[in-house]
Amino acid sequence: MTAPTAQPPQIDVDAGPPSRLRLSGRWTLEHAADIGDRLGEVPRSVEQVDASAVDRLDSVGVLQLMRFARRHALDFDAFVFHDTHRALVSAIEDVPDDRPKRKREYGFNAALARLGFAITDNWKEFLALLGFFGEVLVKGLRTLKQPSRFRATATVHHMEQVGLDAVPLVALLCFLVGAVVAFLGSNILRDFGAVIFVVELVSIAFLREFGVLLTAIILAGRTASAFTAQIGAMVSREEVDAIRTLGMDPVDLLVIPRVLALVIMLPLLTFVAMIFGLLGGLTVGAYGLDIPPQQYLGRMHDTMELRHFVVGLVKAPIFALVISLIGCLEGLQVKGTAQSVGERTTSSVVQAISLVIILDAFFAIWFMEMGW
Repeated sequence: MTAPTAQPPQIDVDAGPPSRLRLSGRWTLEHAADIGDRLGEVPRSVEQVDASAVDRLDSVGVLQLMRFARRHALDFDAFVFHDTHRALVSAIEDVPDDRPKRKREYGFNAALARLGFAITDNWKEFLALLGFFGEVLVKGLRTLKQPSRFRATATVHHMEQVGLDAVPLVALLCFLVGAVVAFLGSNILRDFGAVIFVVELVSIAFLREFGVLLTAIILAGRTASAFTAQIGAMVSREEVDAIRTLGMDPVDLLVIPRVLALVIMLPLLTFVAMIFGLLGGLTVGAYGLDIPPQQYLGRMHDTMELRHFVVGLVKAPIFALVISLIGCLEGLQVKGTAQSVGERTTSSVVQAISLVIILDAFFAIWFMEMGW
């Protein structure tokens, strides 16, 4: 007896509506050329595909159908397959496509789609940050009940890294910014014969806003990125998995010491920033505006109120909490590759700086409405 001839792939078109393709025969590697020819003759009006009558199906047939679905803008999940073929189709769908990405589409619809995706992605990131804050808060309170969980050595080490090592940079930048604010303000106030009000301008600006904001932005770029890179490298080397395997909590070991270190050091750095910002204004006043240091300090003593200092300093722990949580969360979200570490590091810096500025704007409006 002669073996039956393998039935080639067949396509029948039902006019509909809706227009439907009914597939039959063998959609396998030996008929790859026939599959391409048959699918190339299909009209663009097709809306549904029924492959439940296919005798045999392999990976070539599935890939050809997936490409056909992309070309005709059809939902591949809506294709009907025989029960014996569904496992193969699902397995091939899960394999990543390493082909070059499609070129970016332009136009109103594409821009609107990207905007919607960005909003959804940012909302998910915010929810993840909120959940992570709750987890850190609960485990921080647990540390108070179980002091043996507290890592004093790690906390002091990070205090040195995020605090003492950042003092020269914070002091220099705030001194220069204070000098620039005094110089620009004097150019405008000179037209009104009120150069002396430069003292109030620099003092209020640095005590309320610039001192804490500049410090937070510097640490968002310096410290948040460091936290993400350190924890992300540990994730990629599977050190975090090893910590969990040993029965320890990565939040206790990696997150809480960093959060505590930044919450303690950012207010101190803010104080340093305020002092050097005021020194920058004093230097410009003494050498550029003919305001003697004694007169400058005397007017600052007479006009400044303690509330300006309190408003600036009270924001520092909140900014520190936001920066440290974002840096640690992004590090724990690293997928295990060097590219992921870089992407998450960039994301942590952008998120931290953006959220710090948003919170600072909110606090400025709230304190103004409260008469502070």
